[in-house]
Amino acid sequence: MAYKILVVDDEMEIINLLVRYLEKIGYEVISAMNGSQAIKQISKAPDLILLDVNLPDIDGFSICESIRNIVNCPILFLTARIEDEDKIKGFGVGGDDYILKPFSLKELGARVAAHIRRAHRAPVNPSIVYDDGLSIDYGGKKISFRGKDLCFTEYEYKITELLSLHSGQIFDKERIYELIWGYESEGNSKVVVEHIRKIRFKIENVGGKEHIETIWGMGYRWKS
Repeated sequence: MAYKILVVDDEMEIINLLVRYLEKIGYEVISAMNGSQAIKQISKAPDLILLDVNLPDIDGFSICESIRNIVNCPILFLTARIEDEDKIKGFGVGGDDYILKPFSLKELGARVAAHIRRAHRAPVNPSIVYDDGLSIDYGGKKISFRGKDLCFTEYEYKITELLSLHSGQIFDKERIYELIWGYESEGNSKVVVEHIRKIRFKIENVGGKEHIETIWGMGYRWKS
């Protein structure tokens, strides 16, 4: 299953170069040429963002700051020059790294792979307990509430695992369907809505909180 990368740059030549290279090494790539387009593409839940600092409408720092509260994927700035003040500002608004233009494609690919590996590592703690008593055991792949196991189907568990491991990040139903059922599956994303309804019911029916939040027009996210 290919990881999805959002490339944001106002130079079509750079976008085409990165799209060709990243697709060649196995990634799915979406792109935007300005800040407004980039913000719209966030609903497709990229696994990593390559973000040009100098864009015609909104600068990369402002975009990063505005989307950081709805995505937790790595954000790597692309820039032609970098001063210490820029680095401090970029890291301060939630950026993860800088790639200086002109860049080596092999180095860029290595940095992308390293950040994705870190972002998708299994949690150090194989289980997590929330303040309402909900517990997710990632090692045992089971969910319980105040010590009592809940009966989740395979796909209900997988959706819960996906969203909770990326707490705060929005996934639209199409992206959830691709990640859980696979690109080649015969079906459609409407099944995601029904599964999330059942997940919510099973948790709230035993006294738990509403952990999955609907972001209208964008998708779903696990509340931070």
